[in-house]
Formats: sequence, C-alpha cells, structure tokens
Amino acid sequence: MNFKIKILASVCLLLSGLSMAQSPVNGFMKKAGKGALVLSYSQESYSKVFLVPNKVDGVPVFNDVTISSVSFFGEIGISDNFNVVLNVPYIKAKGNASEAVLANNGFENERSGIQDLKVYAKYRLHTFNFDNSSLDLIGAAGIETPLGNYNANEGLQSIIAIGNEATSYNAMGIATFKLNSGFFTTGQLGYSFRDNQVPNALLSELKIGYASSKFYVDAFVANQLSDDEGVDILGEGFTGFFPATRVNYTRIGINGFVPLTEDFGLTAGANAYVSGRNLGQSTGAYGGVVFSF
Repeated sequence: MNFKIKILASVCLLLSGLSMAQSPVNGFMKKAGKGALVLSYSQESYSKVFLVPNKVDGVPVFNDVTISSVSFFGEIGISDNFNVVLNVPYIKAKGNASEAVLANNGFENERSGIQDLKVYAKYRLHTFNFDNSSLDLIGAAGIETPLGNYNANEGLQSIIAIGNEATSYNAMGIATFKLNSGFFTTGQLGYSFRDNQVPNALLSELKIGYASSKFYVDAFVANQLSDDEGVDILGEGFTGFFPATRVNYTRIGINGFVPLTEDFGLTAGANAYVSGRNLGQSTGAYGGVVFSF
C-alpha cells in the first residue's frame, strides 16, 4: 500500500468516529490485516437551545453547557471487503447553574462516565472501476449500547446527561466516488431503531474531501430526522423524560490531517449545529493522534 493510499484509508476511518454527530462508519475500506487506532479529545459548548417553536437563549437550569470527551476508536480489515469498527467514549458534561439553584433543587453541575459501546461491521458490495475514478457501494450495520452506568432519567438534571441510556440498531447504505487525483465524495443514508422510548431516526451524511501524501481535508453535513412519535421539550406529552424527545439536527464541519510518519499523524477539526429540534446549538472542536498498522 503506497503512502498516499495508506493516509487516505487511515484518516477517513479516523474522522468518521471523532464527532458525535458524524456517522460512526465511513465510505472507505481497510485491506485484510490492516487497521488503525485513534485516541482523540473533543469539546463542544452551547448557551442556546433549539426548542419548538423558537430557539431560546440560555440553557434551562444550567445556563450554558460544555461537553468534553476522550474517545478510543479503531477499525480493522477482516478481509479486503469486510471491516469491523469499534468506538468507546468517556464523556463529561458540565453545566453552569448557580449555587442557589443547585442547592434548592438538589442538582449537580456535572455528569461524567463511559457512555456507549459502538460496534459496526461494513461490507463492500461492489466496486465500479472507471478510467480515472471508482465507485464503491458499501453496506453497514451496527449496535450502540450503554457501557457505563450513567442515568438519563433524572428529570431536569438530565439536561446534562451524557447519553440516552438506550440501545440502537443501525443500518445504512454508503456510496463513495473517488478520483485518482485525490478528490472524493461519500454519501450515506441509514435508519436507527432505538429502545428506552427514544424515537427511531433517519440518518444521512454527505462528505466531500481531498487526500494527498502531504495533507487531508474534508467538509461534511450530517442530518438526523427523528420519527414524529417523539415529544417536544415542554410540549404536549412531555413528562420530563428527555430521551423521549424528538431530536432533529443539521450539523456541518471540517476535518483535517497531517501525517508525521508513515504510521503516525495528527488530526483536528471543528463542527457546529446550524439547525435543530430539542437540542443545544453547540459548536465544537477536536484533536487526535492516529496510529496505522
């Protein structure tokens, strides 16, 4: 595998797992016996919330929220056409409620712990080869389930819960078009089935990028559209159980990577929610180290 292709394969799998609102799988495949391990740190914050029907300034109770995470991510090629993906994050959510509010309500300004284990498998169904480009068609499926003992049913305290305490079963189709010059685009569409009263959701992502031996960069837009069985915060049917809310979003971002050696590199990126429903209008950034083998 030449240096350029190794960078492209490693970085594309890395960047898919770093942002919580990006897809946990990507449109590139590792060859048999090849893989990559990633250790990353990310942080995002928000002080405005997309509620229905209007966006509001200030997070209820907590004023503003900062979420940070340390994440382990890896992918390995079982064969040239079959890969397994693993992701485990440790998350800390911190609010900014006053001491008086905390004392009067018995709340705390912080929740932290290991969140959900994510395990995915993806299979390359077919490759169409052209003169100066190629098109891969990939199918993927996976499960995301709580690994830590966090609680998402604490009333208003759960505004800073680190997860939904739900198991989801996800399936998606992926198409990746690559030019020999290094430009590529990846689109995916999938559906997520969830328990614990969390609404099922339609998921999609579009990514456009470029990879060379000296650097990698991409831009993405990710979307979630929850089923209308969910409720709105403070709306009809809302009981204070936040996982049952209908969460929609559109998030945009950029990712970049610079190789240090053939096996190690550094990556960084930024992202932001530009629209949504029942979630904070957060902006965030991350950095990470990737080891390819």
